[in-house]
Amino acid sequence: MKTTYYPQDDILEIQFGDKPIVREISQDWNVNVSYAADDSIVEIVILDAIKSGFMPFHSGGERQAA
Repeated sequence: MKTTYYPQDDILEIQFGDKPIVREISQDWNVNVSYAADDSIVEIVILDAIKSGFMPFHSGGERQAA
């Protein structure tokens, strides 16, 4: 799994694999799910991730000590 956040656009991409995408379904105006031919989820894209409450999350260098 790989996550990428684009702060300038507030977009969060969550990639579960690299199979070719054959269809995309919008779950809401800001959540899109992409599927492979075998119906497995390849990617989820969330628009307005912070505004919608899907962020913040900590990754890599952003971790803080407890």
